[in-house]
Amino acid sequence: MTKPQKSNKEAKKEALLTPKEKKAAKQAKKHANDVVPLITR
Repeated sequence: MTKPQKSNKEAKKEALLTPKEKKAAKQAKKHANDVVPLITR
């Protein structure tokens, strides 16, 4: 006799962010310190 196969596969998790949101967050993080210094004389 063979053992019955258990199907404990979980449903696919929903992404927290859409790919567009991920890309925007990554770009924002990458360019967070790109502030042009203000030099006054």
